[in-house]
Amino acid sequence: MAEEYDLVVLGGGTGGYVAAIRAAQIGLKTAVVEKEQLGGTCLHRGCIPTKALLRSAEVFRTVKEAAKFGVSAENTKLQFKEVQERKEKIVHTLYNGVQSLMKKGKIDVFHGIGRIMGPSIFSPQSGTISVEMNGGTDNLMLVPKNVIISTGSRPKVLPGLEVDGEWIVSSNEALMLEDVPSSVIIVGGGVIGIEWASMLADFGSKVTVIEYSDRIIPTEDEDISAEMARLLTKRGVNILTGVKIQPETVEKHAGVIRVEIKTNKGTEIVEAEKMLVSVGRSANIEDIGLENTEIIVENGCIQVNDKLQTNESHIYAIGDVIGGLQLAHVASHEGILAVEHIAGDNSEPIDYTTVPKCIYSSPEAASIGLTEKEAREKGYEVKTGKFPFQAVGKALVFGEQDGFVKIVADQKTDDILGIHIIGPNATELISEAALARILDASAWEIGTMIHPHPTLAEAMGEAALLVDGKAIHM
Repeated sequence: MAEEYDLVVLGGGTGGYVAAIRAAQIGLKTAVVEKEQLGGTCLHRGCIPTKALLRSAEVFRTVKEAAKFGVSAENTKLQFKEVQERKEKIVHTLYNGVQSLMKKGKIDVFHGIGRIMGPSIFSPQSGTISVEMNGGTDNLMLVPKNVIISTGSRPKVLPGLEVDGEWIVSSNEALMLEDVPSSVIIVGGGVIGIEWASMLADFGSKVTVIEYSDRIIPTEDEDISAEMARLLTKRGVNILTGVKIQPETVEKHAGVIRVEIKTNKGTEIVEAEKMLVSVGRSANIEDIGLENTEIIVENGCIQVNDKLQTNESHIYAIGDVIGGLQLAHVASHEGILAVEHIAGDNSEPIDYTTVPKCIYSSPEAASIGLTEKEAREKGYEVKTGKFPFQAVGKALVFGEQDGFVKIVADQKTDDILGIHIIGPNATELISEAALARILDASAWEIGTMIHPHPTLAEAMGEAALLVDGKAIHM
């Protein structure tokens, strides 16, 4: 039996289901094939559950520090089972919401393993989707005019540090922990590793972060990395950078995992109850039928043009599976762009320098555009303004005055090249920066905008004024 569609989306994660909704809105007969649950990694094993845990960790830390706000909160105790139950309830609520959106849009959802077929009796071109359902007992053919591949990614594995679910875990297994481990080694000081380091430290774990690069969150501005390292160290996180793990030295016994690392000072043994490996993500391109197409894969990712088309123009790919910025909000917008291109709208391609990036640790960090180093390497004559939160009244009221807003601008044109924030509510404040980038605002325009007082956003205005040495409160 074969069903015909205008569009079949292979993978029902954030990018996939958003693409399906947009397609339904413009009248395309649409189906989604998902082998697990709608919402994908973001909803079930990524963005939402981790942020739920981070929020509980933040509340736990705040209550323990309540005395500095003049509030007595003695005998504060973490109920980790309830923390996990709250996380699951949030995920379940949002999952029901996604299912309702599929019904509202009259989008057909097939739960099974989808594979792309080559030219066959069903279609003269590749793209027919074979859906294996019910453990392989049932099979259905979907014949679409267009396909969007949105199969996402999974945690990368380091040779010699393979996940076993007991001693060594990825973020997937860490989300299901029944108890907070007394100590954790986190391999990888990127965004995910730093969020877990912050969370577990707040929950009471002794945390060691091991990063191969010479600094944590190496894709962020150097000033942001340095401040994040300083503040995490201040909270008791042990950060080791520029070091290499010797996997062959890993030992597991008596409730402890030990690993040997090489540093500039020589060899060191690090041990903990658990090891969390967080060294990036790999695109899910296996067993989806790419070999039956002319689609090009390079460095483990599907290659696309600026309209998200693969080498076969009727087959698109979006999200983590194409590499680039592996962020849920990027996948969503790529999905919308792909669908609108299918519908004949020749919209402008995504300018990835206008995409905000967020780190939901404590402190939070967020950025958009070029770092100062990247701007200089591209030949810009740079001017910067860096304004500290400690000079902002609302930050003092919050009790979180660490961090700053840094703006990188072009000396010749005054154009904003990048904005970098670390401190309270950074992941919310970055939206002003994103709008400024979209509207091509100058530092002067941000600075002369009247920011309400007292707000954390005043730091943005002051940093913009500081680019030209005109900050009022510094």
